[in-house]
Amino acid sequence: MNDIAIRCQGLSKQYGDIQALKSLDLTVTQGSIFGFLGRNGAGKTTTIRLLTGLAQPSGGTAWVAGVETTTADSTARSRFGYLPQEPAFYGWMTPQEYLDYVGKLFQMDKVTRKRRIDEMLALVKLTDAAKRPIRGFSGGMMQRMGIAQALLHEPPVLFLDEPTSALDPAGRHELLALLGSLRGQVTIFLSSHILADVERVCDTIGIIHEGELVLVADRDELMDRYATDSVLLEVAPGSPTAVSHLVPILQNQPWVQQVDQENGRLHLHVYDVAAAQEALLPLVVENHVQLNKFEWLRPSLEEIFLSISSQ
Repeated sequence: MNDIAIRCQGLSKQYGDIQALKSLDLTVTQGSIFGFLGRNGAGKTTTIRLLTGLAQPSGGTAWVAGVETTTADSTARSRFGYLPQEPAFYGWMTPQEYLDYVGKLFQMDKVTRKRRIDEMLALVKLTDAAKRPIRGFSGGMMQRMGIAQALLHEPPVLFLDEPTSALDPAGRHELLALLGSLRGQVTIFLSSHILADVERVCDTIGIIHEGELVLVADRDELMDRYATDSVLLEVAPGSPTAVSHLVPILQNQPWVQQVDQENGRLHLHVYDVAAAQEALLPLVVENHVQLNKFEWLRPSLEEIFLSISSQ
């Protein structure tokens, strides 16, 4: 079990007549970035609150870095960092002051606090803003500040609840780059409904639907499992005659199911991927068609998620 960072068995939560979480069994491997996906109200935040001890389960048990977190044991707090969806700070404090305050809460000595504060501010690129009041920070800076406070005490596990939902594209890019840089150093449990972000940074994906875990898979394995037998050809400008000649030739191939043509693009659906991979490009060359792009398509994580969560 040394390679398991997060584990829960039969974890459930009932709010009156509402079953928010249904007997969750889950393990997350140490050092991975785990993407936890679900529609609004699916049970993502409830799961994180139970895993971090912020709420008591109706049933089941959870462990984080080997410590049980469902018994309100205060020693578990040192085993993880947590960034809620809407982090709140004392706006009149500077990052240095706030991180020093957090370090004291974790009973870190002065020398260690100074070292970790400097390391965290450098990690999240807030060194130049270390003495500015937090109240003037942008959304992206706030989230990076939240990462700094969550990692200050060097926890082996980091929980993030919708960390990019309120950020603009630049802020999302910065935060995702930061999370990617932490791969292998800390286990990250990332709850989100922005699927493009999860697809970019996570290596393992779990999908929860109406309080029930419906899938856990390696990201690339999941993409391959739902791969489509189709290929995109983007034709270079100036080859319309060659394209019009190529289309009926392709349609007559035994391995071609359908050819869609639109705005200089050919989208081929094939019966036999191996045959298509062997014969397609030679046909393109023989018919003097110049390509800007040749791509075997696979569905996005969003398309896979919608397919699974609508069943």
